[in-house]
Amino acid sequence: MGEPLPLDLVNTLWIDHGAWVDYFDAPGALEEWLAAAGLPGGEGVGERLATARAALRRALQGDTAELDAVLDHGATRPRLRDGAPYEEVIVDDPDWHAAWVVAADFVRLVAERGERVRKCANPGCVLWFLDVSKNGSRRWCSMELCGNRAKVGRFNQRHREVANAD
Repeated sequence: MGEPLPLDLVNTLWIDHGAWVDYFDAPGALEEWLAAAGLPGGEGVGERLATARAALRRALQGDTAELDAVLDHGATRPRLRDGAPYEEVIVDDPDWHAAWVVAADFVRLVAERGERVRKCANPGCVLWFLDVSKNGSRRWCSMELCGNRAKVGRFNQRHREVANAD
């Protein structure tokens, strides 16, 4: 997981050769993702995460009603353990735990670095990222993929213009 947890969840759904691809459709992918995120599984967790993912996508575009509905399933309770503070997650149904944690992390991310959460500049890409560059000028989800495609496209366009000018 290279991106913050909420963006990583959002990016488990992407477009490849014009078709939507859901990472969680692959056998064992959901369990792998949950394990990498340190989140608990369960029978209904996949459905709850899909709901949270859709809510996060809408929230990234300004509609937060569905995100609020996900957040309504839980809360945190401040605690101390051995003198160290932590927050205990309380949810109304254990299957909502992972989805709620991701949604709450999104709220924290927006509060702390909201101006750095960006959609890839490639019009055909649906991925999001946190711009951690020093000057805040990152434009692509991946320089190797979308950034390179844009550079190749500009190069080809310049060469077509030169060829047409002759």
